[in-house]
Amino acid sequence: MHLYVHVPFCARRCSYCDFAIAVRREIPTQAFVSAITKEWAERQSEPAWHDSPGLDTIYFGGGTPSRLYPAGVAELLARFGADRRVAEGAEITLEANPDDVSGAAADSWRAAGVNRISLGAQSFDPKVLAWMHRTHDAARIGQAVKTLRSAGFDNISIDLIYGVPEDLGRDWARDLEQAIGLAPEHLSLYALAVEPHTALGHWTARGEAIPAPDNRAADEFLQAHERVSVAGYSHYEVSNAALPGCRARHNAAYWRRAPFIGLGPSAHSGFGNLRSWNAREWEDYRRRMESGATARAGDEVLDERAVRLEELYLGLRTDGGVLVRAVPEPVRSTWKAAGWAIEEAGRVRLTPDGWLRLDALVASVL
Repeated sequence: MHLYVHVPFCARRCSYCDFAIAVRREIPTQAFVSAITKEWAERQSEPAWHDSPGLDTIYFGGGTPSRLYPAGVAELLARFGADRRVAEGAEITLEANPDDVSGAAADSWRAAGVNRISLGAQSFDPKVLAWMHRTHDAARIGQAVKTLRSAGFDNISIDLIYGVPEDLGRDWARDLEQAIGLAPEHLSLYALAVEPHTALGHWTARGEAIPAPDNRAADEFLQAHERVSVAGYSHYEVSNAALPGCRARHNAAYWRRAPFIGLGPSAHSGFGNLRSWNAREWEDYRRRMESGATARAGDEVLDERAVRLEELYLGLRTDGGVLVRAVPEPVRSTWKAAGWAIEEAGRVRLTPDGWLRLDALVASVL
């Protein structure tokens, strides 16, 4: 079993962010811990737990989990471990903003059991960071990595966003070099998406921001693939690259359709073909937990076609690809002739050029 905990609190909303967050000056850590603990207790009686599975990975995402008081992270991990066996060597990740990383916080996270940090850098360009409404400056990224290393973290991931508007003058190659220069074990590279109800969505609608053209974003994706590969990273999933032995085990569980439980506002859970999701907003979620109501806001059972779509889409996102029989002829030959896929050992996997067309290629199969 894999466990995700959504921590919604942020100091401010980033210009591109469409996640379920709650901007708070003061973080209600104890109220959050209490609510998560209640939902966790409710989950223990569900059918998914009948075989008493332990936890192979735990992931604190957000939002900004690093804004919780470290004692709150420790309390939750202790609770999880008291009720369910946490596998020896389990991957326990916490997402952090660079400006939240202090020596005391890093030591507390490490003592609590966190062994992997996902650091939200996004860029090293001051102008881009300001445009994104990030709360840290470029210097804080390197300082955070140094602090985490001193605390004993030997598994650090750095997030970067590509495809920002051209008028920002961002040097993507320089950002890649600076990130690689910090020697993280893992890199996550995300394309900027324009969501309608974000600041960026409003800027775009008013003509105040012009998203990077598709060909520029594609060039930056391919540039990143080449650069990280030369640096010794395996580009093992559309948005992720890792040094040997450092692939994100929690995220890989989603791509394999392994069972997972999501706790917290907006969190999703999945067991086989069953999907469920929680109330999206923090205050709604908190009230539900305080009143003894369920956190769940909805669920669905995937039919055979939906399962096939999910297996195909998730499989093709990774360097493992899918079984040959999942992609019939003549589609398979068309992909290979165009340089979008290769076939080996009875599997079809996409090339970086194929990954750029992932949605369209999946649609062509179905």
